[in-house]
Amino acid sequence: QVQLVESGGGLVQAGGSLRLSCVASGRTFINYSMGWFRQAPGKEREFVARISWSGGITSYADSVKGRFTISRDNSKNTAYLQMNSLKPEDTAVYSCAVRYGRIFAEMGREDGYWGQGTQVIVSE
Repeated sequence: QVQLVESGGGLVQAGGSLRLSCVASGRTFINYSMGWFRQAPGKEREFVARISWSGGITSYADSVKGRFTISRDNSKNTAYLQMNSLKPEDTAVYSCAVRYGRIFAEMGREDGYWGQGTQVIVSE
């Protein structure tokens, strides 16, 4: 059974940094893309970033471009999200997703595997 476990969330002041991790287990993830989504209170879940299996292709939401960096270590089945210059509007629950082929921004829970999420709170 596939499991995704996120960690690294917490409370940080605006301008600070956090590094999220997502460890996947339960199967072989060759040709699986990984991605990060977030959901703020009262808002829809939104795409944040994705990375191809090889790590050679990445893409980001406009709101995080230049501040966030996604990476992965396939030897550890782990994806990372380095978040710098955090803003209060980045406050959300951040969830990791894994999908065979390509992660897409509108994917739902039935389209891949999802973690439970980790809370990020950015104070003024």
